[in-house]
Amino acid sequence: MPQRDAFRDADRPVVIERRRTGRGELVLRRAGVHFEVIANGTFLMDTRDGRSERALVREALPETGGLRILLGGLGIGFSLDEALRQPRVAEVVVCEVEEAVVEWARSHLRGVCSHGVEDPRVRVVVADLLDALATLEGLFDAICVDIDNGPGWLVHPGNAAVYAGAGLDRLGGLLAPGGRLAVWAAAADESFAARLRTRFGAVRTVAIAVPRGPDDVVYIAERPAVSPATSP
Repeated sequence: MPQRDAFRDADRPVVIERRRTGRGELVLRRAGVHFEVIANGTFLMDTRDGRSERALVREALPETGGLRILLGGLGIGFSLDEALRQPRVAEVVVCEVEEAVVEWARSHLRGVCSHGVEDPRVRVVVADLLDALATLEGLFDAICVDIDNGPGWLVHPGNAAVYAGAGLDRLGGLLAPGGRLAVWAAAADESFAARLRTRFGAVRTVAIAVPRGPDDVVYIAERPAVSPATSP
């Protein structure tokens, strides 16, 4: 019995670091061998299962080489690792609003993934994604957005602007012809899918089963490789 209690104690979350930010409280804690990030008392992400974050990137990448990728949100680092695993990826720009998340990627979370922010192909921009979009130059072959818990379940209401019409227009404007926009969501959201279809036409969805709750969902939209011909 004491041995069983010891196992339970080993998995009990322990706070590693606590930060106050402009968006509230951000906590990094460890539970056994895993790390968890809690925002304003709400679970945000952990290192237990990165399948849907990896699918976000994998589904977005075109087949051609020399790719330039924009990641909206660093998170634990699974999506960045997936991008950097691909030799055809030449540059990854990561926009992360929380300085603490970037610092944790360089310290406590270093080694969780094989590739991280130290990779020479990576440029980190510490800023709100929509603010950063106004300063980024050039077009991207893939834009992968994993902000908050997706469009339908937000910890920070201000993040709704990323998933609204104007936010999607700004993201679409940074896509190269044939480029793909991939968006992660904690659950299916038909109203968001409709906004994507209005701007991109066909939208593909990939569902990833999770141990508890609804499937994670990745939405993939593509900018046409050739603009439709216009009448004279």
